[in-house]
Amino acid sequence: MAAGCCGVKKQKVSQDSHHNNGYRLSLYPINGVERRLVVSTEMCCFCFDVLYCHLHSFEQPKVPRFTNDPYPLFVTWKTGRTRRLRGCMGTFTAMNLHGGLREYTLTSALKDSRFAPISRDEMPRLHCSVSLLTNFEDAKDYLDWEIGIHGIRIEFVNEKGSKRTATYLPEVAREQGWDRIQTIDSLLRKGGYKGLITNDVRRSIRLTRYRSEKMTVGYAEYIAHRNNNNYQYKHLANGCTSKVL
Repeated sequence: MAAGCCGVKKQKVSQDSHHNNGYRLSLYPINGVERRLVVSTEMCCFCFDVLYCHLHSFEQPKVPRFTNDPYPLFVTWKTGRTRRLRGCMGTFTAMNLHGGLREYTLTSALKDSRFAPISRDEMPRLHCSVSLLTNFEDAKDYLDWEIGIHGIRIEFVNEKGSKRTATYLPEVAREQGWDRIQTIDSLLRKGGYKGLITNDVRRSIRLTRYRSEKMTVGYAEYIAHRNNNNYQYKHLANGCTSKVL
C-alpha cells in the first residue's frame, strides 16, 4: 500500500560522497565503520528518466544498471530554490528496486493527492530524492526514537475507533525544527486524528522506528550525469529521443 511522507522546508543530503568511474559512492558510519550505501545517484537519475519519458509519451527507459534487490522505498519530488514539496509517496513493503522506483516515481509525481500532477514544464526545476528504508525496530514507547536518526511509523485508533497509520521520514522532524512530542502530534493529525491529543492518546500509539539511505539529485546534476555517461537517452535535456548505441 502506498504511503505519503511529508513536506519539509529544505532538502539536506547528509551523506559524504566519493566518485568512482563517474558514479557517486556514498558512505556512512555504523559504529565508527564506514559502510557503502545501496542508494545511488543513478537511482535518482532513473526516476528522472521515467518521469521525463512518461510526460513526453516516449518509450520507457531500459532496465537500469543498479541492484534490483528488494527494499521499502520512497520517492520525493521538490521544486525551485526553496525545495517546495511537489510529491512524496512510497511503500513499507519491500519491492525490487527497478520496478519499485519506476512505480513510485510516477505515483509520487502524479498521484499525491495533496498536489496537482507534475507537468513537463516543471522538469528543469525539480529535485528528486530516493529513500531506501532499513533497520525497522519496534519502539518501547512513543518517545523511543531519535530526531535526525530515525524515521517513524505510527499505528493508532482514531476518535471514531478506526485504525490509522502515518509516517515521517528521518529528516522531517529535524528540518521542521520539531521536538519528539511535536512530531508525534503532527503525525497524528497527518493520519487523520481530529480529537484532543492527550498523553493517553500518545501512549496508546504503536511506534516503529527505522532508518533510511537517502540520495538527492537536482535536474542540472541529472543532465550532467547523463551527458557524462554513455546512456540510452543521452540528450533528454534537449527533448531528443535518439538512443545512443
